[in-house]
Amino acid sequence: MDTQLINELRQLSDGVCVLTDPADCWAYGSDYSRIHHCPAAVVFPETHEEVVSIVRLCHEYATPLTVRGGGTSVTGSAVPTQGGLVMSMEHLRQVLDFDAHSRFVTVQTGATNQSVQSYCMKKDLFWPPDPGSAVTSTVGGNLACNAAGPRAVKYGATRENVLGLKAVSGRGDELICGSATTKNSMGFDLTRLLVGSEGTLAVITEATLKLSPVPLRTHTMQADYDSIEHAAAAVIALMSQPATPCALELMDDVCVRLVNDYLKKESDNDKCVRLLIQADGTEVGADADAEAIRVAATNAGCLQFRLAQDENETVTLWEARRALSPALRQVAPSHLGEDFVVPLSNLSHFVKDVRACGEQHGVLIASFGHAGNGNLHVNLMYDPQNEEETRAVYACLDDLIDITLKHGGSLSGEHGIGLHKRHFVSRQIPEGTLNLMREVKRVFDPKGILNADKQLPPDPATGQ
Repeated sequence: MDTQLINELRQLSDGVCVLTDPADCWAYGSDYSRIHHCPAAVVFPETHEEVVSIVRLCHEYATPLTVRGGGTSVTGSAVPTQGGLVMSMEHLRQVLDFDAHSRFVTVQTGATNQSVQSYCMKKDLFWPPDPGSAVTSTVGGNLACNAAGPRAVKYGATRENVLGLKAVSGRGDELICGSATTKNSMGFDLTRLLVGSEGTLAVITEATLKLSPVPLRTHTMQADYDSIEHAAAAVIALMSQPATPCALELMDDVCVRLVNDYLKKESDNDKCVRLLIQADGTEVGADADAEAIRVAATNAGCLQFRLAQDENETVTLWEARRALSPALRQVAPSHLGEDFVVPLSNLSHFVKDVRACGEQHGVLIASFGHAGNGNLHVNLMYDPQNEEETRAVYACLDDLIDITLKHGGSLSGEHGIGLHKRHFVSRQIPEGTLNLMREVKRVFDPKGILNADKQLPPDPATGQ
């Protein structure tokens, strides 16, 4: 990296912290995807103004710039593939504004999801996005991937819960998008464009988040089914009636068996497909919703329906869902974790085709996830040290892409594209649409410095 750039970075605002020793930079070269490329330097801005200055310098020197939050991406979104500069947002974590009456909070994007939730809960409000990595994932990372989590079935994903943004384009221009109001028809909706763009268009420094009231009562339920057909029919029935669950999670029979083995639980329903359901609202409303959910969920194939009677039983019901990750790690050294989405009407056929594809390739597949959105985490288990298993897993993944598209689905519901899915994008999005997206990228980032090699597949005309 140009030493003059490093010197200018260090001269910003009382001396911005800049790391250049490879040993110090090494940890900032990977995320949860385990893909690694060491950056040439790491910078730690503490204000929006410093971010503006840093981006302008990178634009001037044509230096690749990768923005990093908590490093919890599973697709390689935060990996600096071209080296260059990593901008860590970990010092930008303040709450800048809070209005309980208007139900919004404005935060710097280095704040963790959990810290924002804790702050808002003091006023009986919460921000609906709740990814499993909320303890360490940042608001900026949630925005970058349009992360969701279980509550999205009722409250929407991140994009539906953001009112406005402050950001910096690849030129170093300051962008103000949206407002603190829930209705706004002024200009193009750049807020929704930037959310989900994985840092390829702009660096988001501040976000005004739409808050919801904390429910007065929550009910947790579990329903077991004798087949995926009956479980999928229950999902459709649940989503077709007015009492929308605040969480509707599915575990296929492989997941149920693996979790029971991991927790050393004996069960008569080892081969069942399981739904975990939550209803929230007012004290009277949540009770009525729970009863409506029970009626909708108990079809001919329902083997068991349980309504948690207290907090301890609620914890017990969710224990299986929380145990999935360690249970999967016991089965195989590694797995490919996809997050496909299909229309609810195709959910049953999709899960069956996924299972058949795994059997064809000799790959154990465990599927679970946010059934109310048709968003399933399809996990392909394998040993990366075994060449035969690795070939089989990637051949299986290639077929799963076609299966997802055949069922009218999308290749990512909440994990984003990153590096992992970049070369599959053109199988879902037509080339004409991709060309328009590339033009948008060039407008925001004319030198292509922001988060290179992510989101869009290489341009056939240039190979980049």
